[in-house]
Parts: sequence; C-alpha cells; structure tokens
Amino acid sequence: MQKNGDAGISLAQALRIERGAIVSFVGGGGKTTSMFRLASELCSALRVVTTTTTHISEDQARSAAVSIQPEDLDKLGAHLDRLGNCLIIGPPDGKGRVTGVSKEFIAALHNRPDVDVIVIEADGSRSRPFKAPGEHEPVVSELTTILVPIAGLNVIGLPLNEDNVHRAELVSSLIGAPLGRPIAEETVSRILAHPQGGARHLPAGARLVPMLNKADTPGDLNHASLIAQGLLANPLVDSVIVSSMKKALPVREVWAPVAGVVLAAGQATRFGATKQVLPWQETTLVAHSAQTALDAGLDPVVVVLGHEAEKVTEALAGLPVRLVHNPEFKMGQSTSIRKSLESLPLRTGAAVFFLADHPFADAGIVRTIVQAHRETLAPACVPVFEGQRGNPALFDKALFGELRALSGDTGGRGLLEKYRDRIVEVPAGRDILMDIDTTEDYERLRRPK
Repeated sequence: MQKNGDAGISLAQALRIERGAIVSFVGGGGKTTSMFRLASELCSALRVVTTTTTHISEDQARSAAVSIQPEDLDKLGAHLDRLGNCLIIGPPDGKGRVTGVSKEFIAALHNRPDVDVIVIEADGSRSRPFKAPGEHEPVVSELTTILVPIAGLNVIGLPLNEDNVHRAELVSSLIGAPLGRPIAEETVSRILAHPQGGARHLPAGARLVPMLNKADTPGDLNHASLIAQGLLANPLVDSVIVSSMKKALPVREVWAPVAGVVLAAGQATRFGATKQVLPWQETTLVAHSAQTALDAGLDPVVVVLGHEAEKVTEALAGLPVRLVHNPEFKMGQSTSIRKSLESLPLRTGAAVFFLADHPFADAGIVRTIVQAHRETLAPACVPVFEGQRGNPALFDKALFGELRALSGDTGGRGLLEKYRDRIVEVPAGRDILMDIDTTEDYERLRRPK
C-alpha cells in the first residue's frame, strides 16, 4: 500500500511507454533534458536510442554517456548491450550545435530488432520556454507513437514577445492573443493542442501528451491545473504531464479523463426490491450516485442498467449521463463492469466505480481519490476508514484488461488484493463503509442524523 501523497512518478510511467514506442519531444522548455531523462529511466529494461531530427547543442550532446554518428551504426548494438542507450547525432554545424538524422533513418532504426524505444528531439526553440512552430517545424517522424509538446510554466505572466516566446507573432496570430500582453494559462493550453501549434504534424494514431515543465512551486501547480483542464477539453489530447526535472521522479501529476461508472443493473434479490430507485434525500439512490460522479467532475458518467431498466432510466431523467444496457446482468456484476469499460472513450485514464447502495461518498472524497491517482498513477485508489476499504474505488486503465476478464458476480475486490502493495488508500470518514443490504439498513440510514 502506498500512502496518499508519496511523491513522484517516472516519465516512463507517465507516458505509459511500451516496447516499440517512438517518442518525439517538441515545443520549448526542456526537450533535451526530458529526452535524456526518459532514456535513463528506460535503459535498465529496454534498449533505447536517443536522437534528433533537427539539432542539439554540442554541450548537450556531450552529456550523453555514449554517442555515435549515423555512419557508425555497426557500433550501435555493442553500445546498447553495454549501456542500454545510445545517442545518434550528425556532425557539428559550426554554430555550436550538432545536426540530426532524417526521418528515413528513424524508420531504419525502428526496423532493427535490437532497438526497443526511440526518443527524439524533433524541434528547436532557441532556449525559450514556449513557442509556435514555423513552416518547416517540427520534424516529426510519421512513425511517432507519442508526440509530447512541452511548455515551461515559467512563461506564465511574462509578456508575449520574442524575449520569452519563440515566434511570438505566430502565437499571437494563431489564437488572437495580443503581443505584449502577459501570457495566461489559456494561451498555453490553446497553443499546445493547436493543429498548427503543439499538435502540428501529429501522426495518425499517435497519442498527444502535452507536458507542462518546470512545475517547481505550489503556484506552478496551480497554473498547471488550469492549463491541464483546458487541454483535456480538446479531444486530440490523450493526457497531460506536469513535471519538474529538479526531482528524482520528475512527474508531479498526470491529468487524464476519469470516468464515473454507476453499477445499477442488479436484481437486489436479498433486499426484495429494486434498490436503485428507492428514495434517497431529495432523489433516488441511483440518481444520487450519478449526481455525485457529475459533481466530482468525472466525464463521462456511465450508468449500467439491467434489472427493471425502465424504472432506473426514469429515475435518472434530466441527468447528463450515458446509459448502457447490460443484457447479461443476471450473470453477475462482472458483466456490468465489462459493459461499462466497453463504452468508455479510448483516452480514459481511469474509472471510478460507484455502487448505488453505497450512498455516502460525496463529491469531495471522489475528487480526493482522483487527485491521489493524478499524483501517483497507482493501479487503484480507494477510500479507507481505520484500515477498512470503502467505495467508490478508482481503477487505472492499466487494470481495465483484468477487469474485463472478471467473471460471475465479482467486482474489483480481487484486484485490490492482488495489487495491495501498490494501491493508494485515501483517508475517509466512517460513513464510507456503510451500505444498504436490508430494508432495516435502508430505514436506519435514510433518517437524518
């Protein structure tokens, strides 16, 4: 079990790197540092090539443990065997920089069986923390699987001019932000996801993962929160990384869409009635759970229907939720979990599962659970009271496959046990443990305290 707030996530975990990945860093505010940091994290388990399709400074190139030029490719395997990573660069350009490689060369590297991951600096920014790309930029390989446009958070509040922004006039024209005006969070979020900004030359099928670097203070995190929310409103964006390269584990937060799932298909055989539609406060049990998910900012909110689906649908009238019918509801809770996951968008980073007969979680505790996941990317985050776990539980997308493989009338409890050393437990009040199993429970718990 992790404690909520254990600090830091690796860049490799935040980007969800797998063998075969080609990661291209663009923008400004830490591309080269991020490239080398990612390679150092990966090289103990994977064989990593770092390179550039533009140029990097000679000083930056010298910071690599080993480097070769393209004509020395016969030496690559030995370097990868020895160190796990190698920088490939062209000759000096006479301006204090070394040149890069072609996109065709990237394709040849990708075809080598001894290269697992390629990490590329695919853009220049003249050492500015923020930029918009010119006509010839960025030089992104079509094989890129993850495109990472970077911005330095230290640009917030500075004037929009060439002292602070590479191609400030282009930034101004793309989004209508006047030159000279202090740079706001909205400016950064709009440029990083703009088709002619951070998303320029995004290959089909690649994930767009903007990175907000230099999050060194609480104020920086506040700026990052506003930018991340703006970015996630754009369907092009897969997730958003908030980082500080000063830290051993550089990623402070990962923002991604988090869905809410209300499991409301059961027959409540032991209870003797459809619990989901029973009155609760000023609404019904199922509508109360759905509203809690909505109030917590979860998106989308999915309600899985089964037994007496028409009544449950009527109880949810007016709520902006997605209804999913489970025709196999009699086969147990696992079928409802599977149906809900099938309905979620591909970029969903996690899902919070609600049980309609556990009505005491409020939006505040749900937001706390989501924030705990944002800071840890733990496989699951759960509320606890005095060592006992309650509901709702959040599951990271890394466990969606195992959740889909469940069978019978089982939920995620087995996975919480399987990953008990890695889940994050969030302190909550005693109410988080209360559920409605019997009519006596219902009558007792519905009374005002």
